[in-house]
Amino acid sequence: MKRRFAVAGVSLAVVLGPGTLPAVAADSPTTTDTTISAAPDVDVNKVKAHLSELSAIAGRNGGNRRSTGQGYDDSVAYVKGKLQAAGYAVTEQPCTSGCTSGAGPNLIAEWPHGDANNVYMFGAHLDGVSAGPGMNDNGSGSAALLETALTLAQQNPAMRNRVRFAWWTDEEQGLNGSDFYVRSLSSGERAKIKAYYNFDMVASTNGGYFINHITSAAAAPMKAYWDSLGLKPEENTEGAGRSDDYSFERYGIPTSGYAMGASARKTSAQAAKWGGTSGSAYDPCYHRSCDTLTNINTTGLDRASDGIAYTLWQRAVDTGTGSDCDTASAVVNGGFETGTSPWTGNTGVIGAHTGGPAHGGTRFAWLGGNGSTSTESISQTVTLPSGCSQASLSYWLHIDTDESGSRAYDRFTVRAGGTTLATLSNVDAGSGYVQRSVDLSAYAGQTVTVTFTASEDYSLRTSFLLDDVTLRNG
Repeated sequence: MKRRFAVAGVSLAVVLGPGTLPAVAADSPTTTDTTISAAPDVDVNKVKAHLSELSAIAGRNGGNRRSTGQGYDDSVAYVKGKLQAAGYAVTEQPCTSGCTSGAGPNLIAEWPHGDANNVYMFGAHLDGVSAGPGMNDNGSGSAALLETALTLAQQNPAMRNRVRFAWWTDEEQGLNGSDFYVRSLSSGERAKIKAYYNFDMVASTNGGYFINHITSAAAAPMKAYWDSLGLKPEENTEGAGRSDDYSFERYGIPTSGYAMGASARKTSAQAAKWGGTSGSAYDPCYHRSCDTLTNINTTGLDRASDGIAYTLWQRAVDTGTGSDCDTASAVVNGGFETGTSPWTGNTGVIGAHTGGPAHGGTRFAWLGGNGSTSTESISQTVTLPSGCSQASLSYWLHIDTDESGSRAYDRFTVRAGGTTLATLSNVDAGSGYVQRSVDLSAYAGQTVTVTFTASEDYSLRTSFLLDDVTLRNG
């Protein structure tokens, strides 16, 4: 990740060892989603082997892999050789305008299967700063991406869409390589790119779990995988506009990506959730000579690598559940983190409310809680893919009440069109969020308006806190 500075109209704004984050015995998803099961495990030891080679390349070339040096060119040659041997169509793209003088090429690799009119791109910058070998920034993203590409080639699944990988030059000097690439495409070629996913610093030793545009449709599979591990990721605010995804954003291409943080400091709430040290930088070796192999968090690197593979499988691979049942983007802004759109109705209930917790992130919908006769609703129109033989609307709900007894005074309903699918009340109140779901299988291939409504009687309040609404296959 590059430092904050202004370029081309872009507004950019103690050493810990590996293992700072809490390790788990195995990162097995806690969901039974068949596409998560179908995605392969990316071997983190192989990812680390690529990192070791990048470290050795830096060691042979003045200790760094800056885009203008031999260390970068040798890094390109290493990645290119691995990809060509695996069967990729690989291109070196010289950056002929906008890059630092003497900068090496972008490296573009396409898996030559799937619909060429529907391209999903996965990228990471391969260059580093002159201060050190750049193992976390950004050997981590580059190595994770390389092993994911090799895993795809080894698995060789049936593809429904096209996958294109990119390793960018000259990111540290201003996103120059990726900017040149997107500028060089025709409008027709840009339109074929349905989403771009970026991976920059995914092994920070004191890091967190951050996703670019976390509530967007593009981010849905990335968030789904980390949610399946119980990580409760957050929006990547530190990295906004500072990595290669921004080059694609400027041309209206949907983007997302993983990051674990740079020089910003971990909050106490984040330390309580993810482990690590509050008040310290996510990466204490950011842009320093100590960004070596000892500056890699293996647990985070493993989780990012597997999440990349899951996202790729979800977007481009024929998983056997049907290419017509991609539910990941059906509900937009289901976590309410990007405002109120496209929700309609009493959207004033959506926000970062004091006095009540969110399930994930900072925002949620607070329906009810007035203690007087009232009705509040929010709705969203959802299109269910025709290939979904089974589909469910999942949501997290926390019910808190001043009512008592077993009589339902205040109610919460879930409707699809004019049909009520679930009714809860003050009787169902509990101490925290509970994940619930309703079956929408009957609406496969249809567009339906989903509505959440809270109705209170004249006295004693009941609050219905709603968060993380998603459509699931199954």
